[in-house]
Amino acid sequence: MKDFTFYAPTEIVFGREAQAKTAGLVKKHGGSKVFVVYGEGSAVRSGLLAQITGQLECDGLPCETYGGVKPNPLLSHAREGVRAALRFGADFILAVGGGSVIDEAKAIAHGCKNPQTDIWKFWEREEKLNASLPLGAVLTIAAAGSETSESAVLTNDENGRKRGFSSEFNRPRFAVMNPKLAGTLPKFQIACGVTDIMMHTLDRYFSTTDGNRTTDELAAALLRVVIENGPAAVRDPADYQAMSEIMWCGSLSHNGLSGLGRPMDFSVHQLAHELGGRFNVSHGAGLSAMWGAWAEYCWSTDARRFAQYAKSVWGVEEADTEKTTLAGIEKTVQFFASIGMPVSLSQLGLGVLPESVICELAESCVFYGKRLVGNFRPLDKEDIIKIYQLANY
Repeated sequence: MKDFTFYAPTEIVFGREAQAKTAGLVKKHGGSKVFVVYGEGSAVRSGLLAQITGQLECDGLPCETYGGVKPNPLLSHAREGVRAALRFGADFILAVGGGSVIDEAKAIAHGCKNPQTDIWKFWEREEKLNASLPLGAVLTIAAAGSETSESAVLTNDENGRKRGFSSEFNRPRFAVMNPKLAGTLPKFQIACGVTDIMMHTLDRYFSTTDGNRTTDELAAALLRVVIENGPAAVRDPADYQAMSEIMWCGSLSHNGLSGLGRPMDFSVHQLAHELGGRFNVSHGAGLSAMWGAWAEYCWSTDARRFAQYAKSVWGVEEADTEKTTLAGIEKTVQFFASIGMPVSLSQLGLGVLPESVICELAESCVFYGKRLVGNFRPLDKEDIIKIYQLANY
């Protein structure tokens, strides 16, 4: 194994009716006035939000709710959330929803602890985050893994830029995970979640760093479990066994465990973020639309690793490394298509993009010449243009 530091402090409460323990967890982690963040209404319609707020109030924990988080959470809404939480005097932020809700709740927690700093400065690395309010999460979808991760994503609706920000202060104090809560979601949303779980693992798996066999095997096992159970959860969201497996995989895929001892790549995430920021496409759909093009462009950087992936995850046994590699890529693309995910830009509903738009996406992705993207094969603007072109059909 290569050297690594692993830190995963989030307390997990997993299982049927786990949400009944929320108030006790808030108290355990120091909360007394709770600002509850939720999305566009599913938590209200299901009765979950009323259940959580009623529980908090019965336990002597005053709370205020703040809804309307978008699937691509917006900076303007997060800023207003900071102002509302400060007016309320919150000392604890509770997210009730999926990754987008949790990510915005993280931003609100940071803003409340640092009211003198505009939160976007943390996302742009103009200011260093040194403190945040405690945060908890009641998870309603198996997807982003934000309930255990150090990252959070926001979209600046003033300029269309979607940015990720990593900090140990992004780690929730606890995550309540009841797979039944995901059982009423639309099938497309579940499929997007399955894709995101896989991509969080794939963006760690593809590395030029060798010598981490345990990490490789953990990542491959996680991918196999998602491939086995993801389609079952999409077919029948009420399948508790399948949903419980992918919900736990979602947390493991993004808490750092599946990439120990090597740098993360996350090129595909960066490519998809540009699509999300400009066109407001679902995050999982953007990922599936871009992965095949990225793999087609980058596999020759280390065909041996791609072949290892094909054998370990998909059971491919071809005559040579290149055939094995290409078969593994094709099986991955076919899997995304089989669960209803787009595998090209036109399938995202964008049509065939003009070259001028592709160039603009690539320029934004490299921060206008300030960075290369990824580690497996560091990508410059011209590389990224070629990858978007491969997906542009």
